[in-house]
Amino acid sequence: PDGYRTFFWIARNIWSRLVLFGMGFKVKINNMAENDNKESCVFVANHSSYIDIMLMFISATKPFVFVGKKELEKIPLFGYFYRRVCILVDRSSAESRKDVYTKAIKRLDTGLSVCIFPEGGVPDPTVVLDEFKNGAFSLAIQFQIPIVPMTFLDCEKKFPYFFAYNHFVGSPGKLRANVHNFIETKGLTQEDKQVLKKKVYDILLEDLESNLCQN
Repeated sequence: PDGYRTFFWIARNIWSRLVLFGMGFKVKINNMAENDNKESCVFVANHSSYIDIMLMFISATKPFVFVGKKELEKIPLFGYFYRRVCILVDRSSAESRKDVYTKAIKRLDTGLSVCIFPEGGVPDPTVVLDEFKNGAFSLAIQFQIPIVPMTFLDCEKKFPYFFAYNHFVGSPGKLRANVHNFIETKGLTQEDKQVLKKKVYDILLEDLESNLCQN
């Protein structure tokens, strides 16, 4: 915990950029200044690729921790770091989901932000945007912190999650991330959660569908 800000700086400015640029990707962030405020927030984005992690590091301007699936800690080497820098959640366990809030409080109290992919996993390639889980929105309302929606437009096309099963897909090129205006949650209660979730979902879906039409 004491060294996390240093770790984040290295992950954002060195590791993520070396990985993406080394793979032949050129990153373009639109409206990046929108998330450059002093208060903690919840970053949310669509999830379709392994490289979403690196793109999120570059797109966010303030240190954050991921809320991620506990299963990934089993991956050799990666899992060692993953369980030390992420808030892990076993989605099949109500106790584990509840524990996320306790761990999030500790991180938010130090001025960090939180990142959650609200789809809860990578959807089938035929799905533009899967249904959102409640976690990110419950968290933002509970702590009265803003949500910063992001749309990753090219990750699925350039390096799809299912690349591991088909090495003849994907290509180098531009990776675009649209940072949308942050959404304030001050004054909201858990009764407003579904409305807030739908608002964020519609923002991302409209952006993704618009991009599909252009292509």
